[in-house]
Amino acid sequence: MSEERIPEAENPEDFTGLKQENIKHSAGGIPAVVSALKHVLPEAGFVRGLKALGKINQKDGFDCPGCAWPDPDDERSGIAEYCENGAKAIAEEATLKKLDPEFFATHSIEELASWSDYQIGKSGRLSQPMMLSVGDNHYRPLTWSDAFDKIASELNSLDSPDEAIFYTSGRTSNEAAFLYQLFVREFGTNNLPDCSNMCHESSGVALGESLGIGKGSVTLEDFYDAQVIFILGQNPGTNHPRMLTALQKAKRNGAMIISANPLPEAGLMAFNNPQELKGLLDLDSKLTDLFLQVRINGDLAMLLAIEKKLLEANSHQRVFDEEFINRNTIGYDALTAHLSHLDIEELYKISGLSPEQIGAAVEILKDKERIIACWAMGLTQHKNAVNTIKEIVNLLLLKGSIGKRGAGTCPVRGHSNVQGDRTMGIVEKPSERFLQKIKDNFGFIPPSQHGLDTVESIKAMHAGKGKVFIALGGNFLSATPDTQFTAAALQKTRLTVHISTKLNRSHLIHGREAIILPALGRTDLDFVNGMQQFISCENSMGVVQASKGTLKPASEHMLSEPVIVCRLAKATLSKSKVSWDKYLQHYDQIREDIERTIPGFENYNERVRNPGGFYLPNANRAGLFDTATKKAHFNIAMPGYIETKADELTMMTIRSHDQFNTTIYGLNDRYRGINNERRVILMNKNDLQKRGLQNGSMVTLVNEHDGTRREAHNFIAIDYPIPEGNAATYFPEANVLVPISSVAEKSNTPTSKMVIIKVIPSGARL
Repeated sequence: MSEERIPEAENPEDFTGLKQENIKHSAGGIPAVVSALKHVLPEAGFVRGLKALGKINQKDGFDCPGCAWPDPDDERSGIAEYCENGAKAIAEEATLKKLDPEFFATHSIEELASWSDYQIGKSGRLSQPMMLSVGDNHYRPLTWSDAFDKIASELNSLDSPDEAIFYTSGRTSNEAAFLYQLFVREFGTNNLPDCSNMCHESSGVALGESLGIGKGSVTLEDFYDAQVIFILGQNPGTNHPRMLTALQKAKRNGAMIISANPLPEAGLMAFNNPQELKGLLDLDSKLTDLFLQVRINGDLAMLLAIEKKLLEANSHQRVFDEEFINRNTIGYDALTAHLSHLDIEELYKISGLSPEQIGAAVEILKDKERIIACWAMGLTQHKNAVNTIKEIVNLLLLKGSIGKRGAGTCPVRGHSNVQGDRTMGIVEKPSERFLQKIKDNFGFIPPSQHGLDTVESIKAMHAGKGKVFIALGGNFLSATPDTQFTAAALQKTRLTVHISTKLNRSHLIHGREAIILPALGRTDLDFVNGMQQFISCENSMGVVQASKGTLKPASEHMLSEPVIVCRLAKATLSKSKVSWDKYLQHYDQIREDIERTIPGFENYNERVRNPGGFYLPNANRAGLFDTATKKAHFNIAMPGYIETKADELTMMTIRSHDQFNTTIYGLNDRYRGINNERRVILMNKNDLQKRGLQNGSMVTLVNEHDGTRREAHNFIAIDYPIPEGNAATYFPEANVLVPISSVAEKSNTPTSKMVIIKVIPSGARL
């Protein structure tokens, strides 16, 4: 890079001025309303901002670009069918600030990399294609045609299609995702890593093997009929705030809520609904009936302990649904024999819970049959994540709590269409049935060999085997583990291409050359061939619905993702068998081919225009199991134990409240009482004292997995109610500590929730 040094791959290590407050004990209320408006109005302006907020998650509006929590099937709130963090997502996208060629001419790559992720994200919307040529220090503008020709030339010069890697973010629409995988497979590879590889891949594997479908089985209405809702490894108050409304309604209908988490999150405990007078008056509405503060990775042991105690109770009274078990399952006798031989004292120790706490959970569960289990990344990012989720399934099967009203599995997905991406074929290991459909419908033979997932893609690029990297959305560098290793991998490529709405750090850690293509967002009006278009998304509960933007785009030089993919395919595939031009006439043409290819999308164009959309088929919801045996499978698993030395802690990465995935909305974590700072580590008071630390001490964090030393500097130790031996840090700041070689069994998901670290006072060295 001429005389300038290589840009920094991580956030700057500068402190921004920590301000601590008391930990909050409830979520929502007036502070949530104030926060939402403080983010939206300065970015988008009064008229534009309120126009966007009025259409978010409405049946005639657009799908929130944030989380994948479902919308009500019936009436939706006319006041606000969105949450505080949904409003923040809208502020990011609807901003009036834009990055033009003058911005990039003024700021070099090195300078931009010295900015924090917060500063980078707040700089504005990308407004036209930009390219960084060999030896340049600044991105320069280029035309769309030149951009597509350059990318096509690089792709077609590869020795093998498998030297290209095509990443997808969960923000991508069904239409864009379908076209993307179609283009990639006609190009000749299944290298389709996806953000799901890093979040709910463990859920998909576990549910697929146990129940025959890698998705959850409940609907939003089931929450209102449930007797018990069991929430594990999830912080809905920050990550899925609209879930709190559903939990509140379930409570009022008589449901009991059990929450298991290493941190006592405000949104788990109580919720002040800002659309109700009681909520505005800050009169806490209690949610959790029983809080189980498990140790990090103690969930599997906790579940086994609960099942063991339920088994003991079943010998005296009817606790298990034996009729359901006999009719629908395989492996019951093996499971009960396994539970009988487990040491209950060891389970208590590993989980960090007392006999009384486990007993309280058993008392709630033993006479209930309508049970919903919800979980998120607190469970999926562990070595034994697949077995842990299968243990949730075990519990539900024992109680007959799948395939009936008010009961079932609920993996709460992160990004708004990450589940839809998978449905559309964004998968590195496609089924033979899907590939045959591609062949039958489009006339080319798609590759059958498995492609690379996210971790495998990083390793391939690092080894020089992945030479072109294209990302349809996302912030790949900041979302992935082992930041320095991933940065080095990206820098070894010939070309990195990012189809994006906003600037992020992945644009600054690049290959020999780099291209940024500005895409329309969910809020933007989308016209193709003179006609306004809409796209569609699938939420966490399998509802497919239309999403139509309402705001004038920030620049006339933006293109929609479907159009970008079509034009890239046309430039790359000289003898394509796919009629890309018809997709450029109207998105209905895309949906017609989705209907022909993917089960469950019959009459797609008609049904997606129905207010609220339609549900995809779900075998588990119907009480069926699409396994080889057509029955659900009980799983046998040992509880496992994280071995740590006396001077080590088990660390998990978490989000702040001013954050969604890698997007940093602000520097405050209001519910945890941590303001104006992100470089913090939450520690138990006893762990601080053992290291001679106190609240506010500056420390260095070290991980030495597989003999590689990874360091994260300039962190502030915070006294926080977390189990002894455990710690929590924000990502992406702590991603540098997450080893690329530590992954979940079967799913290959990075173990971001079980990182072994040492905490060293600043200035000290091991």
